[in-house]
Amino acid sequence: VQLQACGGGLVQAGESLRLSCTVSERTFSIYAMGWFRRAPGKEREFVAAIRWSAGTTYYTDSAPGRFTISRDNARNTVYLQMNGLKPEDTAVYYCASGNRRSAFLLHYKSADSYDFWGQGTKVTVSS
Repeated sequence: VQLQACGGGLVQAGESLRLSCTVSERTFSIYAMGWFRRAPGKEREFVAAIRWSAGTTYYTDSAPGRFTISRDNARNTVYLQMNGLKPEDTAVYYCASGNRRSAFLLHYKSADSYDFWGQGTKVTVSS
């Protein structure tokens, strides 16, 4: 399984971006998809996730209401809509897919619950 993330770029504070992550192969084995980010000098952190079939969404507590994850099953694509971007949102954003139901439901914020990762797309927010 290959994941291709795109949509990053340089924006000013308050603007929006939509990240996309397309899965290259059939998605019948995917239970959930997630977005993580790694800011300069910081650890990778969970941003949002979505269960592939049910569409149930999960979000980090640090960005309430600003980020929205969605998926288009027909296009094998997951999106992360980011509004009201702040300089502290500057990071490389990674998408990931997880095949293990129990791991995801118990630890969806953990990178260990995901099995495949995209290459990352860089988001820079200037003040």
